[in-house]
Amino acid sequence: MEQDRIIEIVQGFLVEEFEVPAENILSQANLRNTIGLDSLDYIDLVVVIESNFGFKVQAEDFAAIDSFQDFYDYISKNIRNKQTAS
Repeated sequence: MEQDRIIEIVQGFLVEEFEVPAENILSQANLRNTIGLDSLDYIDLVVVIESNFGFKVQAEDFAAIDSFQDFYDYISKNIRNKQTAS
């Protein structure tokens, strides 16, 4: 899956399901500060990621994600790993 498509999907569910203003979703913006999710929202985010992209999210993986670009890269990497394992 191309990263442009990943970005489109992520922006779609952040705007629709988490009510994040689209203009705040910038590649270098801090993910946590921008989306302002609490711990229950993170659980919802994990479920949405898993259902949209088909891989299992590990909670500790979020520790290394600072920006939206890190988030997109994380998803891309996991999609590639899933395809390679198939």
